[in-house]
Amino acid sequence: MRALAVFLLVVTSGFTVAQAQDYPTRPIRLIIPFPAGGNGDTLMRPVAGKLVERWGQQVVIDNRGGANTIIGTELAARSAPDGYTLLMTTATSMAINPNVYAKLPYDPNRHFTPIAPVTHYSYVLAAHPSVAPSTPKDLIAAARAKPASLTFASTGNGSSGHLAGAMLETMAGIRLVHVPYKGSGPASIDFLAGHVMLNFTGMAIVVPHLKSGRLKVIGVCSERRLAAWPDIPAFGEIGLKGFEAGTWFGLAAPAGTPRPIIDRLNEAIVAAVRSPDVSERYASLGFDLYTASPEEFARFIATDRARTAAVVKAANIRLD
Repeated sequence: MRALAVFLLVVTSGFTVAQAQDYPTRPIRLIIPFPAGGNGDTLMRPVAGKLVERWGQQVVIDNRGGANTIIGTELAARSAPDGYTLLMTTATSMAINPNVYAKLPYDPNRHFTPIAPVTHYSYVLAAHPSVAPSTPKDLIAAARAKPASLTFASTGNGSSGHLAGAMLETMAGIRLVHVPYKGSGPASIDFLAGHVMLNFTGMAIVVPHLKSGRLKVIGVCSERRLAAWPDIPAFGEIGLKGFEAGTWFGLAAPAGTPRPIIDRLNEAIVAAVRSPDVSERYASLGFDLYTASPEEFARFIATDRARTAAVVKAANIRLD
């Protein structure tokens, strides 16, 4: 019996390796748990294009926004662990949701295997041109003078944008009005239309509208300025030490996906992100490249989840 078990293990391992060597043999579905038109699309479509070039197989983008990434993330968790369904995973789905929801239809540790990170970046606080303050100092002064007079958009209750606003409120001693949306796309549309005054977001959303004057940037939600935009002040410069708000994106697969396939995906994704045209595009939009092994990515997620737990507790954010 022992010899038979060893024989079966060897045969199964050989079959799995052979599968990985042939992978992929059909189109791959990449679930983005946000509506079309947001940061997720901006980040993942160039990577998907590189995978198509590398393997000659189509990568189908499947936008499944809603419920603070829960809809798309649950869909991925229930998918077959064969490497043909991937999830664009984020700080919201893996670090924030487990801390703000009493119950989730997925478990980040039990239902997913991290593949590779793609980027992490600091948010900026953008403002509609109708907002009078133009610097972090002036904004905080205005918010203190008239509490709850400034509204800010986010991609949903308990999202990274919501946490950014809550952190600013706590550290600056101000009160803002949170307006949640179902993704960065819808939030940006209302923000540009002037229906909401402020938006914690990435420079990728901001850049196309700066020159036209449709919005302005108050400051970087970090202790340091962004290298690509050295003229934009950071909130850390006015005494908010430790104010770091942003997010990260990466790719994960349903738990049980064969390790050789995970390794093959990691190698391809890292190569795609580091390719000159993709890395240059990311840099132009304020995204910091971040690549790592599956194990390193798993440790990063665990650390971020613990850090987020402290922020959520301080802001007293809890969702049903």
